[in-house]
Amino acid sequence: MYGDGRGAMSRVGKLPIELPSGVEVNIADSKISVAGPKGTLERQLPDVIRVEQEGSRLLVKRQEDSRVAKAFHGLYRTLIANMVTGVTQGFSKDLELVGVGYRASKDGRDLVLNLGFSHPVRITPPDGIEINVTDPTKISVQGIDKELVGQVAANIRKLRKPEPYKGKGIVYKGEVIRRKAGKSAKGGR
Repeated sequence: MYGDGRGAMSRVGKLPIELPSGVEVNIADSKISVAGPKGTLERQLPDVIRVEQEGSRLLVKRQEDSRVAKAFHGLYRTLIANMVTGVTQGFSKDLELVGVGYRASKDGRDLVLNLGFSHPVRITPPDGIEINVTDPTKISVQGIDKELVGQVAANIRKLRKPEPYKGKGIVYKGEVIRRKAGKSAKGGR
């Protein structure tokens, strides 16, 4: 069973990955490449993980029952599924600027942010990432690599993390900032 550690299958790892039409997968010596309408992604596989293609499905299998192989089984199945989703639909992270005078604008490919510093902050997105400004206070980070989209969004958010007293800063869309009460006047007798 699952708790005894003797060959239990990963519940996530054993799920097959369905390949939509227009997606090509190439598996060659511990490297998997997924190509689709939006682009191509590659990933190196560890020695303990094997990927097999059966028709329009991918199966992720492990070579041994070691602790490392079990840990990688579900992880690499999810990473490969994210690659398939990325080359077909892409990923996006939305950010919002909260604060008086906080604005975002585009200058060519670059994102220019006014965040209350003495100078505007300029961010050049890496290859494969597109940053759109839909409104002076709304930013959308888009791309086919889920990890890269998340990392770029996190780097932008890190410039002005939301603070708990006034709630100002850069927040993910839908993120709830836990507010703290500020100082209060001392009560009399």
